[in-house]
Amino acid sequence: MSAKTKTRTETKTDVGYEASRFALNAGMGMAALIGLWGLACLIGGLATNGFGGLLRGFWIAVTGS
Repeated sequence: MSAKTKTRTETKTDVGYEASRFALNAGMGMAALIGLWGLACLIGGLATNGFGGLLRGFWIAVTGS
């Protein structure tokens, strides 16, 4: 008659570390999406107004005149 043995393994996880890692990854993902959106808006502005029109509009937005 043979005896059966069970082995049990445990992994310890730090919940605070995992939560901060998730938050950091989510924040970096959102920053990447915002950056891509900004780049798309810049390309759209260049396609519509050209480089000179884009600079003129930026200058008017900053100075108000």
